[in-house]
Amino acid sequence: MKSTPAQPASDFPKIGEPARRALEEAGYTRLEQLTGVRATDLLRLHGVGPKALRLLREALAEKGLTFMDEA
Repeated sequence: MKSTPAQPASDFPKIGEPARRALEEAGYTRLEQLTGVRATDLLRLHGVGPKALRLLREALAEKGLTFMDEA
């Protein structure tokens, strides 16, 4: 039986697998980490589009947080 690596704990909303993978490959696994990032920089990641960005923005807002360039 082949074992699979454990997924990092993430509190991202349902943003789609390509966007989640792009964020994790860039080193982001928690919403709070995105407060130090500009939204425009996230859009440059392959797999992160306007819909994923909107969902992340909404999830941040629920916690009273924003992207670095939207504070």
